[in-house]
Amino acid sequence: MRFTCYVVFVAAALAQVPLSEIKHAPGGFVTVNNAKMWYESEGKGEPLVLISGGPGSSHNYFHPYFSELAGVANVVYFDAFGRGKSARSAKNSEYTFARDVSDLEEFRKARGYASINLLGHSYGGMVAEAYAIQYPRRVKRLILADTFYSGEMWQANNDSCNRELRNNYPELWAKVMAVRRQGLHSSAKAHQDAYQIPVGLLYFYDASKAKLLWDDLANNDVYYTIAGDDADFLIGGDIAALDFRVELQKLKMPVLVMAGRYDRVSIPRWALEFKRYLPHAEFKIFEESGHNPFVEEPGLFIDVLRDFLKK
Repeated sequence: MRFTCYVVFVAAALAQVPLSEIKHAPGGFVTVNNAKMWYESEGKGEPLVLISGGPGSSHNYFHPYFSELAGVANVVYFDAFGRGKSARSAKNSEYTFARDVSDLEEFRKARGYASINLLGHSYGGMVAEAYAIQYPRRVKRLILADTFYSGEMWQANNDSCNRELRNNYPELWAKVMAVRRQGLHSSAKAHQDAYQIPVGLLYFYDASKAKLLWDDLANNDVYYTIAGDDADFLIGGDIAALDFRVELQKLKMPVLVMAGRYDRVSIPRWALEFKRYLPHAEFKIFEESGHNPFVEEPGLFIDVLRDFLKK
């Protein structure tokens, strides 16, 4: 399952939303760990740094939804190493979870932020968790949206996604199994061609909203390196060993955890477990959303965020 990588349905989305209609904030490059990283910034106030999912997605799919916060925060969009407009590596082995966390800290320093409000979506939430654990004094508020606290949780959602696919699209499942019987893993092109999951099955409460979400600069090399070469079935790579459950309980900064009721890639049954590991956190479920509540319930999503940032 490509969590927030969106490569599965980006073509359909792009066909319905002209790129010329997407408004971006002013941007530029900053050198981070000897690589040029692209960022965009709008609004005034405390910095709110957005970490996108995937692993492999650019910041693009956050547009235009977070611009509504520019009145209360300096909204900062960031393309991690290998994504979007940022530098890419000739060696996939250079794409690591640890580097994503390190790059975020070096980006903070380069931009001169004493501390940041940090929002991580899906995979980006795991980066945000690790960063908050390693650099707690640098995080003023932590916001986790439709994300995971461990590789075990990610695998459980993988299994759930594939059960949904097998039960609802048996003909598609048969094609995927035929490819897998050849010994091919998720990263193989033939496997990717077969594994075309219908958008409405997993990502959205209202599948018609898919046309409002896009990412033309996602990088599958990053995804299959960090999450493993068979990541749609068996999580591997750096993700498999991650587990933040113990460390999360030590965090002291205000935390907001958000989830979509109809999210099929970070299902509520597992998302609710965050209450156990972050007992002081605020928790919000969006009742008419899937994996992207900022797309399906943008007004409510922004209201919740705005209230949290004002506290």
